[in-house]
Amino acid sequence: MLYEVRTGPILITDEGLCLMVYLIEGWAGCSAKGVCIWVHMRCNGRRSAQRSMSSTALDTIALFPLSHGLFPDGQLNLQIFEPRYLDLIKRCQRDQSPFGVVWLRQGREVQTPGDTPEFYEVGCLAHLRDSQAVQPALWRIVCQGGMRFELLQARPGPYGVWQGEVRYVPADPEVALPAEFEPHAQRLGRAIAQAQKEGASERLPWFAPYRLDDAGWLANRYAEGMPIPAQEKVALLAERDPLARMQRVADLLKSL
Repeated sequence: MLYEVRTGPILITDEGLCLMVYLIEGWAGCSAKGVCIWVHMRCNGRRSAQRSMSSTALDTIALFPLSHGLFPDGQLNLQIFEPRYLDLIKRCQRDQSPFGVVWLRQGREVQTPGDTPEFYEVGCLAHLRDSQAVQPALWRIVCQGGMRFELLQARPGPYGVWQGEVRYVPADPEVALPAEFEPHAQRLGRAIAQAQKEGASERLPWFAPYRLDDAGWLANRYAEGMPIPAQEKVALLAERDPLARMQRVADLLKSL
């Protein structure tokens, strides 16, 4: 079976998909009360969700704290029923503006009066790509990961939504995947090819184009799916060298 990538073909065998089954099972889950994460992420093109701005630019954005984060070119699907976040999504839809997804260091996704959450210092923009009002107070949304950012300061904002002062991080340069990491690309490729063969591509947590030859893209896909602590994922998100990130991913995979 031959699986086509952008710069050339990768030979896909019919070997087992144990690793991918393990990873995919680790991606589905439901968080506490306010937000149900029913599919974590999938990719949607190289830089389609990247904002064109200087990496040194400062901005103030609405924050959406989660126990699960978001990586560039990833997809995050959420069900939302908290009034403050329903209002946020409606404003993002109206203004065609993103919001910032940050990992919770301490605290809960559904806050109660008196809660003081703490956030990790790096996050990712989420661009609204699709939304559906299932009920007046229940929305399903699909977001695509954009630029990373450093969170410089966070403060409570209007309607109970946290506001963050952020500095944007440059997008990854395109870096060819070294030969030593090709087995990891082939594992993803086998899962993709098997799903396509079974007519079940919609079950994959990514969609085309599958840039298996790009070190940064491949590292992000593994990073978002691996069952590792939040601080490890945040460190991977913060790593600006795609090859260093891919090496760290490979090291973590050995320990799983």
